[in-house]
Amino acid sequence: DFMAKSQLRYENLSAEMEQRILDDRVNGTFEKLSFKDENAIRRNANRDKPSVIRPAFARDIDKIMHCPYYNRYADKTQVFSFYKNDDLSRRSLHVQLVSRIARTIGKALNLNLDLIEAIALGHDIGHTPFGHAGESFLDELLFSHTGRRFSHNIHSVRVLDKIFPYNISLQTLNGIAAHDGEMELCEYHPKPIESFEEFDKQIEACYIDKENVKKLLTPSTLEGCVMRISDIIAYLGKDRQDAEKANIVNNRDFDDGTIGVYNAQIINNLITNIVENSYGKPYIKMDQEHFDALRKAKSDNYSLIYKQEKVGEAYNTIKPMMAEIYEKLLDDLSKGDKSSPIFTHHIDYVNQAHYTREKPYEETEPNQIVVDYIASMTDDYFVDLYAHLFLDSDKKIIYKGYF
Repeated sequence: DFMAKSQLRYENLSAEMEQRILDDRVNGTFEKLSFKDENAIRRNANRDKPSVIRPAFARDIDKIMHCPYYNRYADKTQVFSFYKNDDLSRRSLHVQLVSRIARTIGKALNLNLDLIEAIALGHDIGHTPFGHAGESFLDELLFSHTGRRFSHNIHSVRVLDKIFPYNISLQTLNGIAAHDGEMELCEYHPKPIESFEEFDKQIEACYIDKENVKKLLTPSTLEGCVMRISDIIAYLGKDRQDAEKANIVNNRDFDDGTIGVYNAQIINNLITNIVENSYGKPYIKMDQEHFDALRKAKSDNYSLIYKQEKVGEAYNTIKPMMAEIYEKLLDDLSKGDKSSPIFTHHIDYVNQAHYTREKPYEETEPNQIVVDYIASMTDDYFVDLYAHLFLDSDKKIIYKGYF
């Protein structure tokens, strides 16, 4: 009965809105709200000129997908870090789901799909191993050594703009920096940004105070706004699917609210409501009923999934392991131990990519180099590196296996 009742709740656009969109497509009468490729801003305007085959933001997509760290999405876990289960989501799938959802909304709203895809595929490339707990641990370590803060969205910008100076557009980098999927809004109003000078000041402010991520960073385009809400839509129901596969929760535990309880329902009903309420408008909006349901669903995920002891019990081991790795790598760097993985697996690896830099990468502040390296690691690599560096340690991760 529960499933039958829930499966009935798949919303559709109103007949009026569907006809309006179809008429606008036929007649070309839609509002011109998409960000135009010719207005893309790059640090070096003389490079990466758009072409018929490779427009401005398609170039950003290519650069992101060919970034050496893009491969590493495949072994960076979302929520369930300590399970050996190939059916549980990794960040590689998450960014694709965000891209798919955002492009579905963007297509209906006649927005720039290349810009949406570039932001979506790049938004988590700076994420640490072991999800948000790993991010929190690395933030604590960086702060204790330097007084500066670590945020994965800000580090995603660093990966694509500094570690690998790709000359990515300001619009893509802004969308990545401002994507924070923990801050849901009923309406998303873009705030244009005019220059890299302004953007760089915002990013530096976020290193100084994490609150500035919320205070200063707003998507500058409708495309960035769409991607930001799509990040939430993508993980809300998918995390429930994963939690069921991990035998942590059952969908019957969730309230069957306006948007439903199953992943397919949540995606369909939120996309439909956003298009219904945003079409032809210079902002992205859902109605109050759906917004309240989204907030309730997110709150339920926290109480029933994210805060469950068996989801995070191994993090008590990861935290001291990360601290030991940090101190060892920092010491190796200060001693100039060229045999250390901080050189052989990181600095040398980064320098294999031949880009014009303002200064050599190895002249970067040492703590930042260590943070760059740790943030780049996959979960498995982190575990293996620890075992390599600390042969006599009794710390180890016990995974929940297949059998």
